[in-house]
Amino acid sequence: MAILPIVTYPNEILEQKCDKVTVFDKKLAKLLDNMYDTMIEADGVGLAAPQVGVKRQIAIVDIGDDSGTLEMINPEILETDGEQIGPEGCLSFPNVYGEVKRPYYVRVRAKDRKGREYEIEAEDFFARAILHEIDHLQGILFTKKISKYLSEEELERYEEE
Repeated sequence: MAILPIVTYPNEILEQKCDKVTVFDKKLAKLLDNMYDTMIEADGVGLAAPQVGVKRQIAIVDIGDDSGTLEMINPEILETDGEQIGPEGCLSFPNVYGEVKRPYYVRVRAKDRKGREYEIEAEDFFARAILHEIDHLQGILFTKKISKYLSEEELERYEEE
C-alpha cells in the first residue's frame, strides 16, 4: 500500500463538488486501500478522495471502535435527527480545530467497493465523522461551519470529558 500526499487548504479541489463513481474495479479498491493507510498514518478518523487529489465521491471513516472501517462511495444522506456540538479537525487543515454543530443521528445510503448498495445508521461521533466526510464530497469545508475556533488547550479539555 502507499501513503498518499494529503491536499491542504487552499487547494481548489477541496471546494469542488465531486463526481460520482461509475466504475468499481481494482483501481478503485487500490485507491480505497491507499486512502485507509494514508488516514491511519496521519492519525485521522476519516478521509475523502478530494483530500488526496481525487475528485470522486469516495470517503472512508474509521473512528477506532467496533464499527470498523466504513467505505462510502456515492453516499446520500437519507435522514438526520437531533443535534450535537463538538470539536472537529481536518487533515486538510493542520492544527485547526473548532466547534461544529451537526445532527446527532444520520442514515446514509452508499455503495461499497464492489458497487453493492447498503444503508447505515450512525449516532454521536460516528455520525459527525460520516457527515464531515460527506461534506468534503460536496466541496463543503468544516471551517464554514465552525461556531468557535478552539485552542490546543480547549481541545484537550474536550478530550478529557
